[in-house]
Amino acid sequence: MDGNEKAKLERKKASDFPQELLKLLDSYVHGAIGRRDFIAGAGKFATAAVTATALVEMLAPNYAWAIQVPEDDKRIRTETVRVPSPAGTGHIDCYLVRPANAKGKLPAIIVIHENRGLNPYVKDVARRFATAGYMALTPDGLSSVGGYPGDDEKGGALFRTVDGAKMREDLHAAAVYVKNRPDSTGKLGAVGFCFGGGVVGYLAVRMGADLAAGVPFYGSQPAVEDVPRIKAPLNVQMGELDARINAGWPAFDAALTQAGVPHEGHIYPGAHHGFHNDTTPRYDEAAAKKAWQRTLDWFDKYVKA
Repeated sequence: MDGNEKAKLERKKASDFPQELLKLLDSYVHGAIGRRDFIAGAGKFATAAVTATALVEMLAPNYAWAIQVPEDDKRIRTETVRVPSPAGTGHIDCYLVRPANAKGKLPAIIVIHENRGLNPYVKDVARRFATAGYMALTPDGLSSVGGYPGDDEKGGALFRTVDGAKMREDLHAAAVYVKNRPDSTGKLGAVGFCFGGGVVGYLAVRMGADLAAGVPFYGSQPAVEDVPRIKAPLNVQMGELDARINAGWPAFDAALTQAGVPHEGHIYPGAHHGFHNDTTPRYDEAAAKKAWQRTLDWFDKYVKA
C-alpha cells in the first residue's frame, strides 16, 4: 500500500478491534514477538472482508492523520543539529524547533521518541511545543545506524541493533546540549513516550536538579533505589489498559512521596498504551488532549516560570 492509499484509510479507534488483538500489537511493538507471529495471531481475527494483512495495515501508524503543526508553519523555525556524544555512539542528530518570533532566551524541552526512532509524529510534538513558546529538541536515537528510516517497522528493527547504554548516553548528551545552548534559559523539561517515557525517568535520576521537570508518558519507571536522586517534579501519564507499565506505578509513586519529589500520576480510563500517538488506532482523543494540557501546565509552572 503506497502513501496515498494509506492516507485514505478510514481512521479506526481502539474500540474497533478486539482487546486480544491490541495486546498482540503491544507485544509486537515492544519486540516480544516478530512480524510473522503478529500476522499469524492477527489471522485469528480476520474475516472474509478483512484479511490479517489488512488488519496489520489498519493498526500501523498513518502519519497523514497527525500533522497538527506543519513543517512550514510560519510560527516556527526548524533546523537539524548534530550533537557530539563521545561517551555514546559518537554523535546524535537532533531536530530543533523554536518560535519564529522569539526574542531573548527560551525555556527548553527535550522530546524523546518511542522505540521506533525520530518519526513524523515525534517531530510534530516538538513543533507543538514551539508554538507554546518553548525551544524543543528531539534527538534521533538511531543516528548511529543512519537515522529513522522512514518506516516504523524498519525503525523498530534498527532500534534493536543499537547498544542501549550508548543510546542513553547519546540522549543525555542531547539534553545537556539544549539546556546549555546560549539561547536557552538553562531550564530544561523532558517529555517522552513509551521508550522515551522511560528515558525521562533515566534523565531525572542522572541529571538531578539539572532537570527542571519531567512528563513521562507510559514509560518504564526507574528502580526504586534510584528515586532519591530525582529532584525534578514529575507528572506521569498512563492509560488504564496498559497493565504492563501500570504495574510499576504504585511502588514508584510511594518512592517519590518518600523522597519528597513533587509529582502527580494520571491514569486515563479506557486508554491504551500509546494513547497520545495520534497516528494509530490506540489514540484516545479525550485522554490525549487532557494529558497534553497537563503537560503544558506542568512545564509552564516548572520550566517556563
